[in-house]
Amino acid sequence: MTLLRFCLLFLLCLPALAAEPRANPSPADSARTLELDNRPVFVFLARQAGLTPEQRLQRTLERIRELEAPDLAQPVKAAPLADPRLRGMALSINGKPLFTLLDGDLDPGDQLTLEQAAARAQARLNDLRLLALEQRSPEQMAKAVLLALLAAALFIASLTLIARFRAASRRRLERQPLGRLPWLAGRFDVVRFLRAAECQLVDITALLSALVAGYVWLSYTLGRFPATRPLGRKLGQSLWQLLSTLADDILSALPGLASVAVIFLLTRLASRALMLLFRAVERGQLELPGLHAETVGATRRLAAFILWLFALIVAYPYLPGAGSDAFKGVSVFFGLMVTLGSAGLMNHAMSGLVLIYARALRPGDYVKIGEVEGTVSELSALSTKLITGQGYEITIPNAVAVGGQVNNYSRHREAAGPMIATRVTIGYDTPWRQVEALLELAARRTPGIDPSTPPQVRKLALQDFYIEYELQAKALPDALPPRLRDQLHAQIVDAFNEFGVQIMSPHFVEQPSAPVLVPAERWREPPAGQ
Repeated sequence: MTLLRFCLLFLLCLPALAAEPRANPSPADSARTLELDNRPVFVFLARQAGLTPEQRLQRTLERIRELEAPDLAQPVKAAPLADPRLRGMALSINGKPLFTLLDGDLDPGDQLTLEQAAARAQARLNDLRLLALEQRSPEQMAKAVLLALLAAALFIASLTLIARFRAASRRRLERQPLGRLPWLAGRFDVVRFLRAAECQLVDITALLSALVAGYVWLSYTLGRFPATRPLGRKLGQSLWQLLSTLADDILSALPGLASVAVIFLLTRLASRALMLLFRAVERGQLELPGLHAETVGATRRLAAFILWLFALIVAYPYLPGAGSDAFKGVSVFFGLMVTLGSAGLMNHAMSGLVLIYARALRPGDYVKIGEVEGTVSELSALSTKLITGQGYEITIPNAVAVGGQVNNYSRHREAAGPMIATRVTIGYDTPWRQVEALLELAARRTPGIDPSTPPQVRKLALQDFYIEYELQAKALPDALPPRLRDQLHAQIVDAFNEFGVQIMSPHFVEQPSAPVLVPAERWREPPAGQ
C-alpha cells in the first residue's frame, strides 16, 4: 500500500514545474504574476528603482514581445547583478535582459534562496522557449499531427470495439432462456426484470467505457500541441488524481469491508441455525416451550429480522463512508420517514403479532370478523385476507381485527364439532311444547348435526307479542357452521310447514276480541309427545 501511494504521488508530481507560484493566488498576486501561455513563471513583490511590481511586470512583458526568432534559439541565463549595491539575479536571453529577481521578491514561506528561485524561473522560461520553438517547427508540428491522428484512429477503434462488445453481450443475454421462480409465479416476473436490468448494466458499462476512452484521447491529443499542452496536462493530472483517490479509498476501505463480511457471515450462520431449529419445531420433530405450530413461522421471521437488524447496527460503523455527510443525511431522512409513518404501521404490525401469538387465526380457518365472514387466505404482518362465500377477497387491517370480535368456526372442529345456535319467534297462540318438538325434529333431520348429542331448545324471552326460542345443536367435526346453519334453517321451515305451524311474530295495534292463548287440549299437538 505504501509503494502504491508513492508511485501515484510520483506520477502526480511530474508536472510540478508548471505549478503556479501561489497555490491560491489572491487578486493582488494575480496582478503581479508573470504568466506566459497560461503558465505562471514568477511573482514580482519588490520595488526596483522606483518601479512598482506591476510596472516591473509590464516592462518584462514588453521585453519578451520584442524578442526575435534567433533569440529563442539561445537558452535563458541567470547571473548575479553587476551592481554590488544590489543583491539579485538577472535573467537574460541572447544577451537581452528579461527581468531581475531581488531579495524583496522572495517569500519567506517558500524557503528558497535567491539562487534557487532564479533557477526555477530560468527552468520555466527555458521550457516555454522550447515549446515556442516546437510550435514554430514544421517537423515537430507534423509529428504532433501524426500522433494526434493515430490517437484519433485508436479512439475510433476503441469505440468500435466497445460497440461490438455491447452488441455481443446484448445478443448473448437475449439468447439465454428465461428461468422461472415458482415461489413468485403469478405475482412478479422477477427473472424478466433482472434480464432488463442486465441489459441496462451492459449499456451503462459501454457508455462509461466510451467516456473514459474519450477523456484519455482528448488529454493525450491536447498534450501533443504546445498551445494546448497545459490543458492536456491538467486533464491528465485530474485523471491520475481521481485514480489515486479511488485506489486510496478502496485500499482504506478493505479492513472495514472485511469486518462487515465477517459480521454478515456470522449472522448468516446464526440465522441458518435458527431456521433449522424453527423448522424442526414446525415439523413436529422438536418441542420448545412457548412455541406452537401456528406461531413458529412468525417467530422465525421475527427472529431473523431482529438478528439481521442487530448485525446491520454492528456493521454500520465499518461501512465505507459511514461518517460522511451523505450517510448522515440518509440516516436522518430514513429516521424522519420512520418517525412519521411508524405510528399506523407499528399499530398494524403489533396487532398482527397479537393475532398470530394469540392463535386466533390461521390460514384455512373459517371465521367471522365483524360483519365479514369467510375463509382466511393470508395472515400477514399488516392485514388479514378473507375469501367470502361469493368469491370476494376482503382485506382487513390487523388493528381492526384485534379491535373487534373474531369468531373462529374451524379451530376446534377436528376434535369436537362446534355448537350451532339459531333463534325464532313464535306467537303465543302456538303451544310452546309443539314449537320445541318441531325445532328438535328439524335439528335431527339436518345432515351434519351430531346425532349422539340431543338438541336443546330454550325459551329466551317472553316478549309482548311472541315467545323467543333458541335452538342449540352440536355439529359434526367436519361440518362448517355457516353452511350447517343454512341447512338447519331449511329443515326448520319444512318442519313447521309440515305440521301447519306458521313462523310469524304477530304485532297488535289494538286489543284482540278474544284472549290469545292455547287451550289445554291443544298443549301437546303433534309432534309434541304425551
